Parts: sequence; C-alpha cells; structure tokens
Amino acid sequence: MAATAIDRLATVQSDIRAAEAEHNRSAGSVTLVAVSKTFEAEEIRPVLEAGQRVFGENRVQEAMGKWPQLRTEFSDIQLHLIGPLQSNKAKEAVATFDVIHTIDREKIARALKAEMLAQGRDLPCFIQVNTGEEPQKAGIAPKEADAFIRLCREDIGLNVIGLMCIPPVEEAPGPHFALLEKIAARNGLTQLSMGMSSDYETAVSFGATHVRVGSAIFGGRG
Repeated sequence: MAATAIDRLATVQSDIRAAEAEHNRSAGSVTLVAVSKTFEAEEIRPVLEAGQRVFGENRVQEAMGKWPQLRTEFSDIQLHLIGPLQSNKAKEAVATFDVIHTIDREKIARALKAEMLAQGRDLPCFIQVNTGEEPQKAGIAPKEADAFIRLCREDIGLNVIGLMCIPPVEEAPGPHFALLEKIAARNGLTQLSMGMSSDYETAVSFGATHVRVGSAIFGGRG
C-alpha cells in the first residue's frame, strides 16, 4: 500500500526529532514548514488534520486562493512565504502571510515595512542569502549580507529574525549551511531557514531552525 501524505509527514517529523537528538539540539527546536505550493486545499487538509500547522507557499496569488477557507477551519495556521516577492504584491503578502523568508532587496524591504505599518502587522522576516552566488537565483550576496541586514533592521525597521538560503542543487549543501550560520551568528541572528526534502537532516546538523519540506511530505508535483 502506497504511503500517504500523513505517513510521509510522520516520517519527516520522526527524522527531524532524531536529527535533533543526534546533534544535541533540544527537542522541538526545529520548525517543520510543510511546503504546500501547487497542492490544492483538499490535498493539504489531511496534513492539517494530522496536526501540522506551519506551511510554506511560493506565490502570493496561489496562497490567497486556497488558504482563507482553510484558516476558517484551522484557526492556528502559520503561513510562510518562501518564494520570491515583487514589491507590487507587498500589500497582499502582508495580509496573507505570517512570516516572510525571502527579503533580498531594499525596494521590497521598504514596501513590506510600509504595508506592515498600514495594516498594523509586524511580521517576522528572514533575509535570503545567495550562498552559491548563482546569477539566476534570488538572494543577497554573502559579502553584502552584513550591510543589508543592518539596513533592514536599523534603517527600515523590519523585524529580522534570521537568514534563509537555497544551496546550489549540484553542490553539497553543508558548506552553504555553514556559511549561512556564520553570517547569522556575527549579526546576532538565531533563526536559520535552510534544508529541504533532500537535505533537511543535514540542515538540522548545521543549526537549522526552520526546514522547508515539500515533496517528502506531499509527494511529487504533477
């Protein structure tokens, strides 16, 4: 009998708890962000019923289409934006999401802060660092990260709680996770959003506080 999303969720949760114990992390110190992008509400509902409450979406419009109804059924959902954001979607993003993982430009940082003030919200934010310095990928360059973190916190006034990265697919993730942890530590940031379906256990060993796991829970897309 094929494993269901509920079965796979339980496996991922168990793997995270085991990795926490193996690397002397306190139990529950890692937040599982279940990445539900491209999946419909009916596919997400069983995972909600199994107790998962933290979810990640890549696109503002997609999230707006399916989460309002689910929130009426499960009031304690926490929704994380883990995909790139355009400044013209800042208003919808602030209204829809609870945490933003992908700030990498001054323009979007200022647009988000303006919307948070307008809507009376103060969302926790992560700054995305392009640890592999890949030209096609979002994220601030590592050498520019310190100055950008300072700008976002001190000048713009965002509630920056940590850093996020997506390592190059063809490289071992460990050095990228270590680099992100180093940048965070020297800036006094304690939250690290790193690790996906293929490497979340490795990410836990490097100090991840949030792992973004999609296919290992929901299966392949399409």
